[in-house]
Amino acid sequence: MSRLPQWVGGLGAGLTRLAQRLEEQRRRAEAAAATEDAEALRRDGSARTPDGTGAAGPPGAAEVPGAARAEGEGTAGERESAASAGEREPSGARSGEPRPAEPEPVAASGGAPVTSVPAPPLYAPDVAARPDPASAVPWGVRVAAEAGWRLLVLAGTLWVLAQVITTIELVVLAFVAALLITALLQPTVAWLRRRRLPRGVATALTFIGGFVIMGLVGWFVVWQVQANIDSVSDRIQEGITELKGWLLKSPFHVTESQINNIAKNLQDAVGANTEAITSAGLEGVTVVIEVLTGILLAMFTTLFLLYDGRRIWNWVLKLVPFAAREGVAGAGPRAWRTLTAYVRGTVLVALIDAIFIGIGLYFLNVPLAVPLAVFIFLFAFIPLIGAVVSGALACVVALVTQGMFTALMVLAVVLAVQQIEGHILQPFILGRAVRVHPLAVILSVAAGGLIAGIGGAVVAVPLVAVTNTVVGYLRSYSLEQAVRMAPQPRGATALGVAPTPVRPRD
Repeated sequence: MSRLPQWVGGLGAGLTRLAQRLEEQRRRAEAAAATEDAEALRRDGSARTPDGTGAAGPPGAAEVPGAARAEGEGTAGERESAASAGEREPSGARSGEPRPAEPEPVAASGGAPVTSVPAPPLYAPDVAARPDPASAVPWGVRVAAEAGWRLLVLAGTLWVLAQVITTIELVVLAFVAALLITALLQPTVAWLRRRRLPRGVATALTFIGGFVIMGLVGWFVVWQVQANIDSVSDRIQEGITELKGWLLKSPFHVTESQINNIAKNLQDAVGANTEAITSAGLEGVTVVIEVLTGILLAMFTTLFLLYDGRRIWNWVLKLVPFAAREGVAGAGPRAWRTLTAYVRGTVLVALIDAIFIGIGLYFLNVPLAVPLAVFIFLFAFIPLIGAVVSGALACVVALVTQGMFTALMVLAVVLAVQQIEGHILQPFILGRAVRVHPLAVILSVAAGGLIAGIGGAVVAVPLVAVTNTVVGYLRSYSLEQAVRMAPQPRGATALGVAPTPVRPRD
């Protein structure tokens, strides 16, 4: 047992000597490789000299033979420095693994390889990356593009909706007419319900009474036209003769031959277009059938709206998304009040216009005074345009039947009544119900007339008024919800902030 430490110490010393020998062999191999490289550099340099004397190699080559001294015996300090240098070599070199051979470039002359070319850098040059195309577009152009495609989608939706409405125009107009009639008759149903009448009885009485009154008015107009058509025809013929004489005596220098030529051209045009007039008559029969169908559809729709309007509205609310249902439920009654106020106010204003203009026509002995008054009442439902058309019709009838003076007097009466309507009746009766700018009224009537004719012109203004009410309420409702959902102030800030309730606008 006493010899075991000595044996272990001898084994350690042997391993140390073995490591030193291996290190010596590695240094000799490196020195030999360095000597070969130096000789190759010298040969390459002497081959490139112009005088052929074999100039020395590049600087630093002279330092290489010094390393050859490590091939023999060296001092202990040199061996220690070489050992420390060996410790700084990569792990592959310490383990005796051969280093990977780097590709040697060939000289331009095609001879020995060139070892003085520096290795490429370990990093790549910085290249600026291309920006995202979306970020390269200016902000204003991006906003315009976003708004543009949304407007295109909205325009396409409106176009499709317009095509659908055009296809079922009769149904749409009948439903809209039923809404207007229901808005006119529904207050009567509510009044009868407050008198303890059942809903069915109140609806039946209102429906029958309303349509009977409208039917009697239509029958009275037709009866008056048929009773006075002969006298009106005779007076129209006399008026045409008087107009012809006035033109011959006028300063316009119109001759009788020119007037006869105009009359002959009119007769020829009528004769040439007899077939077209016949087809138009057939189309007129089709139009009459469509009108009767629309009237019946409007009557049935009015009946059900009067009787079961609230349940129909509740069913419509179920089609609305739940998140928006509360706002739509609040906007519906306000829109209905606006429509009811508009219809009742328009009926009152039209009735006043018809009564006063009809009285003026009666005292001026204009024929068909009552039918003309009824036409004035009906055309009053078309804002702005209806009053002009009905007044012009009354003036033309007065001109061809009673002469120029009577026509001027009728024009004065019509203008006076319309001025009273525009400055007194409209602001006080319709001012609170319809808060629409006159420019919006003109544009809506024109657009409605172009899209759906007279029916579109009639429903354009109430549609704009209802839309204005609904949009205003939804805006106020959204502001109220934003204030309600905002975090409330606390502490001293809460004491200093006065509560500001937001009331939705009716």
